[in-house]
Order: sequence, then C-alpha cells, then structure tokens
Amino acid sequence: MEEINLTGNATILVVDDTPDNLVLMSSLLKDDYKVKIASSGDKALKIAASDSPPDLILLDIMMPAMDGYEVCQRLKHDPKTMSIPVIFLTAKTEEEDEWKGLELGAVDYITKPVSPHIVMARVKNHLALKAMADFLRDKNDFLELEVAKRTREVMAIQDVTILAMASLAETRDSDTGNHIRRTQFYVKALAERLRDHPRFAWFLTDANINMLFKSAPLHDIGKVGIPDNILLKPGRFDPHEFEIMKTHAMLGRDAIEHAEKALGTHVDFLSFAKAIAFSHQEKWDGSGYPQGLAGDDIPIAARLMAVADVYDALISRRVYKQGMPHENAVQIMIGGRGTHFDADMFDAFVDIQEEFRSIAQRFVDTASELDKKEEKVAQAHTVHHTKDTT
Repeated sequence: MEEINLTGNATILVVDDTPDNLVLMSSLLKDDYKVKIASSGDKALKIAASDSPPDLILLDIMMPAMDGYEVCQRLKHDPKTMSIPVIFLTAKTEEEDEWKGLELGAVDYITKPVSPHIVMARVKNHLALKAMADFLRDKNDFLELEVAKRTREVMAIQDVTILAMASLAETRDSDTGNHIRRTQFYVKALAERLRDHPRFAWFLTDANINMLFKSAPLHDIGKVGIPDNILLKPGRFDPHEFEIMKTHAMLGRDAIEHAEKALGTHVDFLSFAKAIAFSHQEKWDGSGYPQGLAGDDIPIAARLMAVADVYDALISRRVYKQGMPHENAVQIMIGGRGTHFDADMFDAFVDIQEEFRSIAQRFVDTASELDKKEEKVAQAHTVHHTKDTT
C-alpha cells in the first residue's frame, strides 16, 4: 500500500488578535510544524488564499473588525480555501457558540485556557484526516483523468473502426469516399434540425445524434458482399441483378451483428449502424426493401439516412450518369414526400436544404477521384464481359 505522510512538514496558521496568544501557540507548535501567524481575519484570509496555504487553521473567535465566525464562513465559501480544516480556539464556552462554529464548517472547537496536550493531539488527528482526504481526492482526480483518457481512446478506436469498415465498402463501390462523409454530415444536420420536433425529441438527444453521426458511414457496408459484375455495373440492373443488389441491406446488418456478437457486449453505435444498414432503403409507404416496412415502423435512424442517401445519389456524378443541380434534386425529392420519405423529415430537409448544399460543396468529389472510380468500373465491366464471351 502506498505510504501516506499524515502530518510531516504540515503548516499551521494561528489567527488571534492577542500577541501573547500568538506567541504561546507558536512556541507550542514550532517543534513539530511550520507556523504562520495572523493578527486579524483579513490577514488570515490572504494567507489562506495564497500560493502556499496552510494545512490547518487555529482560529480565535473574538477579534475586532472581523470575528472568527465570519473568517470561517468566508473560508468555507471560497473554493481555494474550503478544504482547509479550521479549529476554533476561543474563550467562548457556551454550547450555542460551539454549535455555531461547527455549523459554519469548523472541524473542532477548543476552549481556553487550552491544554497543550489536547491541542497537539487534536491538531495531529485533524491533519491526519486532511492528509487522508487529500490522498483520496488526488487518487480520485487521477482515476477520473484515467477514465477520461480511456474513454477518449475507446471513442477513437470506434471512429477508426467505423471509418475502416466504411472505407472497405467504398473500395468496392462506385461511390467515392466523399459520399460517406457527405451523408454522415447530412444525417447530423437533419437530426439537429429535428431535435425539438414533438415526434422525434425523445430520440434525438445529443448522445443519440452523436451515435448517428458515428454510425452513418456504415449504411452501405453490406455492399462488400455484392459481386463486382452487379455492384460495378455501369447501367441499370435487370430484375435478377436488382434482387441480388437488394441483399446488401441484410448483408450489412448481419456483418455488424456478427461484430457485435464477437464483442460479447451491447454497443450503442453498432445498434444504430444495424438499423441504418438494414432499413435505409425502406420507404414511408411500404414499397421499399428488405422488409417492406412502412411509416413509423421504419427506424428513425434509417429514415434520416434515406433522405441523405437519395439527395446525395441525385447530385453526384456516377459512371452511368451526371450529377444534377441541387434545385433539380430537391424538386425530384418533393415527389417522394409522404411516399418515399417521412413528411416531417422531408420538410425539415427543405428548411435546411442550403446546409445540405454547403456540405456537398465542402466534400465535393475531385475529378481524379471520379476518374479512378470510372476506370475501376470500366475494368470490372471488361473482365465480366470477357468471361461471358469465353
């Protein structure tokens, strides 16, 4: 066990307006402690609040200008001095006086004339208690710092894990990495707009919005399980291909669920990620996939992502299409209000559409990124075509 120095090198502040009392107490304490003296309450407060505060204060009550009660009260109301133990050393012997001193926060009350042995014993005991309290407080502060540090590390690991998984999906998809960033910020902006809405306030807390932001990049993680000849096809899917493509929602949910089971514990951001990955292709009228959910049966997280994902798909250039202007995308999406999208969410999107435009501009795809993606798609199409003709 770590050794604690209970009383060694302690400093005692003696406060009394009578010089003889200051001399008496100084001579009593000086062999065992460092002693400071103050002949007034004002001087005592200045010493206590200095860069070298005392470890304990012996305080007289009956002093001019500012009595001991007021000094004690001020000490206990100042965060810098409130933890310094105060022992009243006074000629006031009434029970009411003692009660008042203890009520103000003093740890002890010794009446004059004093017994040197009693004073020394009580000083020693209270210094020991203070030393232990300081030790525990320092330990607690250290543990709080360690917990905060570990929490930051865990959060950083979560962030890196999410981005790594999302980047894995992005390497197989025709979308760019900026699609991941854009949709992440779209979802956050839309959630913040709706945080006070009566339908969503219960869910869109600060903590949940943060989880949504973290988990949004995993919305298309299931695409890692889709064959290249379908995933990278530079045109429309035939019905069979589309059915295979639709399985990416289930594949994403299952992959995240597998990771969660491997961890052996519930993780909030993975629960959000599962809901988004599995259900962001659902539509408000029940015509989406994979389950054909409708209305409020669709998780809120997935409904938010649906707005973000469709908007980004419309404005973004792909190998098989040009991106359309923001205004055109919004006009097309209006037709999905109440059918594809939750009407209240869509209205919030319209209200903050300029913020969506700004996010899109901040994370715009560069020509080189698009060229690389198009080259990849072309290569995959060539390989697939060659296989089909041999």
